[in-house]
Amino acid sequence: METITWPERYLLHVEKEIFIQAPTSVTFEALLEQISSGLDRPDGTPVPTKLEPWPGGRWYRDLGQNTGHWWGHVQVIKPPTLLELCGPMFMSYPVASHVQFRLTEVGGGTRLVVVHRAMGEILPEHREGVTMGWQHILSRVKGRCGGK
Repeated sequence: METITWPERYLLHVEKEIFIQAPTSVTFEALLEQISSGLDRPDGTPVPTKLEPWPGGRWYRDLGQNTGHWWGHVQVIKPPTLLELCGPMFMSYPVASHVQFRLTEVGGGTRLVVVHRAMGEILPEHREGVTMGWQHILSRVKGRCGGK
């Protein structure tokens, strides 16, 4: 049997986690609000996005007047514990991504973990920015829950 290995530059695996002092139901709603209407870059630049929160629903950057960028589809949604998205995300070139948000009730709050895996010709600036970007989104979700 032949094993095929991909060069590291073609793979992406980012995992981030945060504890939020709020119930999973509140945290899940804050996550949906953040990625569907409150997305911004760490420098504060707004990134207007829409998420259709049902299986097969689209996640896209909405630039108005029927223009924008398709980022992915909802692969799995099981409120309030799981959301999975698949598609190119913010990368407008040949790449396949899978992003999983898993929420677990622990210690009177919620552990929120995001795992982003991708394969394709991933540009260095996307590889570098994605870690900071997901951490920023998690902190914004925490802020929506009262920052605890």
